[in-house]
Amino acid sequence: MVCTIIKKFILFFYCFAFLSFSNAADIFGAGDYRDEYNKEFKTKSLSLDYREKNKKSINLIENTIKQIGLPPLIVPTNNPLTKGKVLLGKKLFFDKRLSINNTLSCAMCHIPEQGFGSYELKTSVGLEGRSLKRNAPTLFNISYMDRLFHDSREASLEWQVWSPLLKKNEMGNPSFASVVSRLKNDKDYVTDFDKVFPNEGISVENIGKAIASYERTLSSGSSRFDKWMYDGQKDVLTQDEVLGYKLFTGKAKCSSCHILQKKFSTFTDQKLHNTGIGYKNSMNTKQDKYRVQISPGEFTFIDSKIIDSVSRKQENDLGLYEITLDPKDRWKYRTPSLRNIALTKPYMHDGSLLTLEDVITFYNEGGFKNPLLSPLLSPLNLSDREQMQLVKFLKSLTGENINELVADAFDH
Repeated sequence: MVCTIIKKFILFFYCFAFLSFSNAADIFGAGDYRDEYNKEFKTKSLSLDYREKNKKSINLIENTIKQIGLPPLIVPTNNPLTKGKVLLGKKLFFDKRLSINNTLSCAMCHIPEQGFGSYELKTSVGLEGRSLKRNAPTLFNISYMDRLFHDSREASLEWQVWSPLLKKNEMGNPSFASVVSRLKNDKDYVTDFDKVFPNEGISVENIGKAIASYERTLSSGSSRFDKWMYDGQKDVLTQDEVLGYKLFTGKAKCSSCHILQKKFSTFTDQKLHNTGIGYKNSMNTKQDKYRVQISPGEFTFIDSKIIDSVSRKQENDLGLYEITLDPKDRWKYRTPSLRNIALTKPYMHDGSLLTLEDVITFYNEGGFKNPLLSPLLSPLNLSDREQMQLVKFLKSLTGENINELVADAFDH
């Protein structure tokens, strides 16, 4: 959450043991895998040539209607999905020229091969290396969310895009008009918009409609759990995964917020809750020293005073309160969907919990106590085995088409 090279160094190298994917091919993952980041580490970074060879476009609109376990996609009547509009939105999503200095695109925080989020950093990096205060949420199944951003300040994908475009520390554009003008000075975009939006062309509304159309197609269901729950395939889950599901809907009380329906599941109540994470941060509990990995298997400690001396003061984060100014809303954040949760670490609004095991431990302890803690949270008394079973169940929620969506994103 600070703006310095030192802090970026800490965030980048700080023990984010990357995911081991049980059902995802090797086109999915970070630029380097660090499952075993030790002195024998050898890079497995994917070359541009490899990505080029593995890119493959798919019919993204068709993708939205063939996913087991997902509800019917609701598309605004004033922004119907068309192939041309989706492709234009995809082009804009990956275009760094949408930032004021041509250095940032939407895809640089919402990285396709990192779950359309960013699991190399706790919080995103904005314009000119500025650290942002929140973790980049995944865009998988974003079309099923009633509220957008961790604090739920937007309800429309069409208008959501303008928040990062205009924030000074994100993409830095000074106004709507500056973005529109930049695109109007590009002959290719003028042609593209005229084809997709006849007699309308480039406008604030149509930029939002195009990007929203691409994001709306990033549907990913048909997980092993979906096939077990909604398609009658009773042999696709292991015994531990089934027991994890029973814990999820029973003793662990996960489904109180991450709800399941009879015919489909979004795994969210679409509400906001105080788990104590935001409260703890606001109370400014700090470490005296930070453990930093400086090379594979090599660590050192840096005094927090050294970091503070070259850092911007940490920005406070009060969650929903920043939108409503209602004191009761302090430190409330949106319930995320749990679909593809194994691919979208680190967790919570600030990326403070690095693994699913950390998340289960946090909730097993009842969250972090504070005067406004959600009444839904209390100690769960789960055994080590039960916690393991919950994690295994959560890993069964990875969508079947992840690789297809990533390979399609490579083709931009």
